[in-house]
Amino acid sequence: MDRILLGHGSGGKLMHELIKKYIAPIFELPSLMDSAIVSLNHSGKIAITTDSYTVSPIFFPGGDIGDLAINGTVNDLAVVGAVPLYLTVGFILEEGLALSDFEKILSSISSSAKKAGVKIVAGDTKVVDKGKGDGIFINTSGIGIIPEGVELSPLKIEIGDKILISGSIGNHGIAVMSERNGFAFEPPVLSDTRALNGLIGDIMREYSAFVKVMRDPTRGGVATTLKELAIESNKNILIYEEAIPLHSTVKGACDLLGLDPLYVANEGIFIAIVKAESAKKILEIMKAHPFGAESAIIGEVIGDGGKVMLKTSIGGTRLVDMLPGEQLPRIC
Repeated sequence: MDRILLGHGSGGKLMHELIKKYIAPIFELPSLMDSAIVSLNHSGKIAITTDSYTVSPIFFPGGDIGDLAINGTVNDLAVVGAVPLYLTVGFILEEGLALSDFEKILSSISSSAKKAGVKIVAGDTKVVDKGKGDGIFINTSGIGIIPEGVELSPLKIEIGDKILISGSIGNHGIAVMSERNGFAFEPPVLSDTRALNGLIGDIMREYSAFVKVMRDPTRGGVATTLKELAIESNKNILIYEEAIPLHSTVKGACDLLGLDPLYVANEGIFIAIVKAESAKKILEIMKAHPFGAESAIIGEVIGDGGKVMLKTSIGGTRLVDMLPGEQLPRIC
């Protein structure tokens, strides 16, 4: 293989191989986390992240590329334990984009930033020829502060730890896919795009010492995220199909289209691996927040080896791995 493929941006095996073989060695990156933790001598630590958003269509049920960009960046900071503070926003606009659409996106960005309690402090705008930009691409960077004593890492995962998820899976991917392809579901599936720093902050204020690691399962979905954590920790993870929150409409859409909801993108939930003795208390905190009402304990760490296994609703067990490419293109 000597060319970039669409699958290299999927969040699956091809993307991980691209990062590990080419990007990480050249930049001497120690890990593949969405946000980097940087020490500032005696001034504590900050988290820095960057992301680019190329979703098509740019407006979809429950959101648009603007709030997706803000919420996604805030969430990447929050899941490493940071308090998000400042963002930059860069636009690549395609010639011919309706100014009314751009104005809607700008309004969405402003509103989402205010809801998340972050400030947009810098940005950039470029325009490309018609046919070369798909309407609008957005690049963001974010900075947050790591509170003293917070240190999350997959290397802290131990046998017996519990796996928590903050909400139902697959909503964002199905919402974007339905809008893109003109499918209608009843009730309609809405994207779950939202900022999670408030919910995560509630947990970390009381139970930061019990949280081992958190991740937001965006591209590649829950399956890919758990597989990443299993590989990085060299631990085996067992999840229970019946415990995973899944709306009936999303399940029906996945069944109809031949998709596995475990691999469908999410934009407003996170996975946390926590000490077993704290799991129920943390779950109570999650359920008390509007964005965590559907939270659940979905599995546990059961041994060494780096595997993820799913206990199915009919009693069987199957291995869960990363897909080579992706089920749905251009979801985030």
